[in-house]
Amino acid sequence: MKTVIIIPARYASTRYPGKPLVELTLPDGTRQSLIELSWRAAKRVSGVDAIYVATDDDRIADAARGFGADVIMTSSSCRNGTERCAEAVQNARLDADLIVNLQGDAPLTPHWFVEDLIAAMKSDTTADMATPVLRLDRLTYGHFTTDRKNGRVGGTTAVFDKNHHAIYFSKEVVPFMDIAKWPDDAPLPVYHHVGVYAYTPQGLAHYMSWPESTLEQLEGLEQLRFLANGHTVKCVEVDGRGRVFWELNNPEDVTRIESVIGETL
Repeated sequence: MKTVIIIPARYASTRYPGKPLVELTLPDGTRQSLIELSWRAAKRVSGVDAIYVATDDDRIADAARGFGADVIMTSSSCRNGTERCAEAVQNARLDADLIVNLQGDAPLTPHWFVEDLIAAMKSDTTADMATPVLRLDRLTYGHFTTDRKNGRVGGTTAVFDKNHHAIYFSKEVVPFMDIAKWPDDAPLPVYHHVGVYAYTPQGLAHYMSWPESTLEQLEGLEQLRFLANGHTVKCVEVDGRGRVFWELNNPEDVTRIESVIGETL
């Protein structure tokens, strides 16, 4: 199964303009942009045939080519990363059996998250789309709830059925729980949706044929278009192995990521 990773990146982010080019400080004092760190995270994934940065912005394209990435230019009309990946496949006429969308704001993504997702798609030939979920530890749960209390949109949570088929994704912390009453040694029943998707070419083609759904517009979550159109989204539970995972959604996340980025290098 030929597998490619596409890293969609846009400059005009509503919440954090210019986010892909924000520089983070590494443990040795050097600095790298968010898009470069995400690309380097993608390069650590085994079993991948090619990696591309997909963007509509010349500043991002020039930066990506500068650190050695292959770039596919896309239009500015793409409303989310899935649409940008679909357009990149079309523009570059990519021949692949599996397309992985690795978000350009998630440099802490461990390589085994993506490898587990690829393996799940290879073993289930009926699935058109899959995404990883990670059980929250108390530290990350605290980040989620702190962001919401302060009016910030942080990470995304997921709820799914016994077959690991998604029921819903939300930028609210769902399900609600009173953590003060939860046993200290019990795993939390809250899952972080990890910003990685894997699609078959057919799944991407279906996606582009559907209009943007109401839930997708309200939550700003592209994967809800699959659920709104009655398609199953497979949630693949991954093991954090004690590593902190966090996406860069707000300026406040820079210091959070910088504090643990050394664990991934």
